[in-house]
Amino acid sequence: MAERDDDDRTEIRKDFRDAVNMSPSELEDWLKTDESKAVGDDSDGESTGHYSGRRIVEIKRKNVDELTEDDHDWMKKVTGYVHRHLKQGGPKKDVETSKWRYSLMNWGHDPCR
Repeated sequence: MAERDDDDRTEIRKDFRDAVNMSPSELEDWLKTDESKAVGDDSDGESTGHYSGRRIVEIKRKNVDELTEDDHDWMKKVTGYVHRHLKQGGPKKDVETSKWRYSLMNWGHDPCR
């Protein structure tokens, strides 16, 4: 993959901020819940989404000049996941307690906001 320029990284960070609407402390609290741990693929003892939530907390706590290319790759992945999941749409009933919402929250986005 070619090195990104500053404009690309700026755009990735903007898209990430728009997609991730939970604060680091909110996300950390959420990741401790049984509901958070109960959704997603769990092949290695932790779902991809749960792992992603932990990465998001780390990324959001960094200063811009501390962000690596790997962090920018992950931010782009998060943004893509959130957008795809939102396009699928959630359940017609009980959105607040749905696996759809819980999965999105593991990726830092609460669709009920």
